[in-house]
Amino acid sequence: MSSSEQIVEARGIKKAYEMGPERVEALRGVDISIQTGEFVGIMGSSGSGKSTLMHILGCLEKATEGTYLLGGQDISRVSDHDLSLMRANQIGFVFQTFNLIPQYSVLENVAMPFLYREETRNEAGLLAERAIERVGLSARCNHKPSELSGGEMQRVAIARALAVDPLLILADEPTGNLDSETSKSIISLFCELNKQGTTLIVVTHEKEVASHCQTVYHLNDGRIVNDEERT
Repeated sequence: MSSSEQIVEARGIKKAYEMGPERVEALRGVDISIQTGEFVGIMGSSGSGKSTLMHILGCLEKATEGTYLLGGQDISRVSDHDLSLMRANQIGFVFQTFNLIPQYSVLENVAMPFLYREETRNEAGLLAERAIERVGLSARCNHKPSELSGGEMQRVAIARALAVDPLLILADEPTGNLDSETSKSIISLFCELNKQGTTLIVVTHEKEVASHCQTVYHLNDGRIVNDEERT
């Protein structure tokens, strides 16, 4: 894809959950457009719908109503099996809690997404090593998560997301468990990856993180209340 092409096109996205006799509307008609190579922030208080929106953009859930195109493909028409393949091949996830497997080495953790792909073990290892090098942890390849700092563990999680060369990376509160100095280093890494062409969507409540995004969507009660474009 060229840098001018749209990678995410979400229109009129609604999501409702049936909770006993009650119907809870988490999203109430959200519109979002993201181009390849863009760095986007999604902000909102607890209960605003930002996590639900991330789940839909990450193909973890489908919208109740509305249209979501990812790389030009209508997600509502994709089977659950193909949706799993899309998550494995087109989306990288970074979570607040790192989600690393404690008994696996850094290299083994980063190579995990390739279990769902067709690369050989050697190819997967080379791609994982390349991703680890991009986040500056080549010297830690054989270490276990317990031997790493919080910032290093988050870098491993970012390498795991990068390894499959996804269409976009979704990060959910990626600095939430880190101290301020470590957070700055993770933000700097995201900025550097974005300069290299990686499309990033970061869900955050931290203004410092959002200040580095090119566009920031603010959610409240399941609606976008405003969006900011930054240069």
